Formats: sequence, C-alpha cells, structure tokens
Amino acid sequence: MPNSIQTVVTLSGGMDSTVCATLAVRDRGAAHVAALHVSYGQRTEAREQRAFTEICDRLGISRRLMVRNQALSDIGGSALTDSSLAVPIAGAEIGSHVPVTYVPFRNAHFLSVAVSWAEVVGAEDIYIGAVAQDSSGYPDCRPEYYEAFNKLIQAGTKEGNIQIKTPLIALKKVEIVKLGLELGAPFDLTWSCYSREDRACGICESCALRLRAFDAAGTCDPIPYLAPPAV
Repeated sequence: MPNSIQTVVTLSGGMDSTVCATLAVRDRGAAHVAALHVSYGQRTEAREQRAFTEICDRLGISRRLMVRNQALSDIGGSALTDSSLAVPIAGAEIGSHVPVTYVPFRNAHFLSVAVSWAEVVGAEDIYIGAVAQDSSGYPDCRPEYYEAFNKLIQAGTKEGNIQIKTPLIALKKVEIVKLGLELGAPFDLTWSCYSREDRACGICESCALRLRAFDAAGTCDPIPYLAPPAV
C-alpha cells in the first residue's frame, strides 16, 4: 500500500498549532496527517508533550514523531530555555519589540526536522501555526520567512516539491479562536503558558494574548489558570 501521509503538521500543543492541526485533519483527513513535536528544554516541556499526545488522540492523528533538540537549550539566550532569565509579565505594548522569550531561530530547527520527515514519509506539505498579526513579534513568524524557507526546500530537497503552509499567519488571535471554535479544535487540551505546567500563569505574554482573544471572541478559555485571569 502506498504511503498515505500527505501533510506533516508541527504541533507544539499551543492554541495556534492546535487550530492548524485541526485544519490539516479537516483538509486531509486524520489518516493522511502526521504530527511532529519538538521539545527543546523549554520550561513547560513536559506539559507541552502531554498536550501534544492528548490533542493527537482527540483529533485521531496516529502517525506521530516526538524529538528533542538539545542545541536550543544549550545555546540559551531565551527566558524559555534559560532559568536565569525571568519570563516577563505582559505589558500593554505586546509586539512592539522582540521579547526575551524569543528562542533564536527556533522555527528553522523545527522546520528542518519537519522537512526531513516529510521527505521520508512522502508528504506534500507542512502546516505550521505561525502568526504574524496580533502576536509577540517573533521574527521567525513573518510571511517573508516562510517564503524564503520554501525556496530553500525547493533547492535543498530531492524532489523540491514540499510546501510550507501557514494558514493562520494573517489572522488575529480572536479570529483564530473563532476559527477553532467553528472547527471544534480541542482548546481544552492545549497549553500556551510560558512559565507554569500545573495552572497557566495568566500574566506572561502568551497567556495574555490568549486570554484577550477568548474574551474578544465572547467565550471563556477552557484551561485552568493560577488565579482568576484579568484580560
């Protein structure tokens, strides 16, 4: 029987990647989707791994790959991988500068694994939940980054026909929440907090963006928070 995997989706276990995975399942069917999770020594590594597994179970994705990238934690330079750097509390001007939670060139590491795996399983495309609008302003989430990466894939793979797709990149967070609700994305299984694994802190940038989005969508975020969250 020919290989049936058509799409590799990078699934961190966060809100955006989960909506992206739900889209991939809708577009291709769960039997034709493979999910990739890359751990890199981040503070919430174990909680994100749990989210990945539970989300795959809910969506019916059976083909999975979990890998660990030691380089990113060894390099450091980010509050997500270096315990000596504090995770900042969200301010009013999210996205006005690149925050200390930026992991240098992280998505290139993730995509390299995804492209290698896509070549092996015969997948045509890679879904990634990158968001440029209404976000923390990470440089590896911009449209031109993925345009350049697709050119790299064309030049550096055997067939040159794998495409990275970023279906959420132009959406605002509230639009992503609304889309996820329409699709039935398992938001209750997701984890976005930068600093905690038991209950989300509610005050880091990732929590703040998430809470504002759910509030703007007129619905409650289904994950547990450390204290009643302020939006």
